Amino acid sequence: MLFLGDDWAEAHHDIELQDEHGRVLKRRRLPEGVAGLTQLHELIADHLADEDEPESVLVGIETDRGGWVHTLIAAGYTVYAINPKQAARYRERLTTSGAKSDPGDAHVLAEIVRKDREHHRVVAGDSEQAEVVKTVARTHQTMIWTRQRQANQLRSMLREFYPAALEAFGDDLAGRDSLAVLAAAPTPAAGRALSRSRLVSVLRKASRQRNLQARAEEISTVLHAEHLGLSDALTDAYGASVKSLVAVLTTMVEQVQVLEGEVERCFGQHPDAEIITSQPGLGVVLGARVLAESATTRTATPMPSPGATTPGPARSRRPRANNASCWLATPETNGSRTPCISRPSQR
Repeated sequence: MLFLGDDWAEAHHDIELQDEHGRVLKRRRLPEGVAGLTQLHELIADHLADEDEPESVLVGIETDRGGWVHTLIAAGYTVYAINPKQAARYRERLTTSGAKSDPGDAHVLAEIVRKDREHHRVVAGDSEQAEVVKTVARTHQTMIWTRQRQANQLRSMLREFYPAALEAFGDDLAGRDSLAVLAAAPTPAAGRALSRSRLVSVLRKASRQRNLQARAEEISTVLHAEHLGLSDALTDAYGASVKSLVAVLTTMVEQVQVLEGEVERCFGQHPDAEIITSQPGLGVVLGARVLAESATTRTATPMPSPGATTPGPARSRRPRANNASCWLATPETNGSRTPCISRPSQR
């Protein structure tokens, strides 16, 4: 077996190749792209025995995405996605200074897959549709996290000068009512100036259809109550900041809804969608996230081969298992499909 540590950057990859005894066979900095992958395949081929399969090359890298990783998987290598925080802890164990360097990180990654790979996950060669679902589901999740951070920032700001808004809207600062009212009244004075009829109009434009009068009455009562305030100049500065944050949050809320629609559309086209959503508590969006984070996804559509410009090492002619119809056992597929049984292929 060979063990490869790959410390990646935008423009290059620092790699270290080890044998089973930890002896360093090669260290090299490779360029990103086809040229770098070609050199990497050549280096591996120089040290891979004729009878070895590409699966005997174990790669440790701090990502599970991108064309480089997909090509490594397509070439047949076993790729482990190492969490950067975990790699940092290993670095502290292997070096006295704990200083970070690209060649040093490549060594750490090679050591991880050689000595401790059972505690890390293998990146699956997912189908193209699974990769589509991953992309939109992860972007949707990231957008929600970003929206929440912006809402927390808005909450901290309102606590300083506009406690009535916090009392009126509570934890729902990214909701339609709060964003609409804060856009129209970003300061306490503006809030007190809002009439009930104006509030009804603002809430109606924000797409509220039920309990308009009652909700407007609740908000108006809180905004007109007495609260401690700041100087006019400081209040105006806070008000301008609130107005900007509300505009950003409004756009984020809209884009979260757009991405949610994409998640539902893309996930609905995946062959496992019905199986996953049949599990208790898994709707479309949550089911898409489960699929996105699953390490063993059905490979219904093969990954594209690396092509003539990125040849892999020579493969042996031994019969290989034919698992074209194999479903790997996951919480979503367990008990729903034929178990994974290796069958020798016909020569």
